[in-house]
Amino acid sequence: MKKIGVLALQGAVSEHIEILERCGVTPIEIKKTVQIADIDGLIIPGGESSTIGNLMNEYSFFEKIREFAYKGKPIYGTCAGLILMSKNIIGENRKTISIMDIEVRRNAFGRQIDSMEIDIEIPKLGNKKFPAVFIRAPIIEKVGKQVEILAEIDDRIVMAQQENLLVSAFHPELSNDDRIHRYFLNLVNKRWR
Repeated sequence: MKKIGVLALQGAVSEHIEILERCGVTPIEIKKTVQIADIDGLIIPGGESSTIGNLMNEYSFFEKIREFAYKGKPIYGTCAGLILMSKNIIGENRKTISIMDIEVRRNAFGRQIDSMEIDIEIPKLGNKKFPAVFIRAPIIEKVGKQVEILAEIDDRIVMAQQENLLVSAFHPELSNDDRIHRYFLNLVNKRWR
């Protein structure tokens, strides 16, 4: 059985744990860098990207997660996780893990009051639309050649994949639909590199 870690520094940790358990996985809350060596896939949850980034820096997670990605192990970042995985945050000079060839804009959908749930098409998941929950969500403004766009809203990129790396601007863990988590688990079961 593959081991899936959820970075548990801040954010929607328990919601990811719950949906992974529903998928038949026993998730591990990752609070120390040494735990990363024992997992096969990692989820970086949504939350406050500045806070998560500061804690990752303080506890030396950046390099460990970068090594994990370069070994071909899958990582899925939701909302703040997407921001932290990007090469660049537009208009900000902030440290990221810098593992995915994307440029992002924070809070692109507005403030908390502008949060929404909208059914979106994600062709890789089949014909049924996905109930995507957006909370102060970022968007992907630029993608590199290796990046595949998986979902858009009004020509704004909200989900993408680069080999073993998966990101979404929305929070699938806040819906009852587990298809994205199952898609990620399929990535974990593949061999990358």
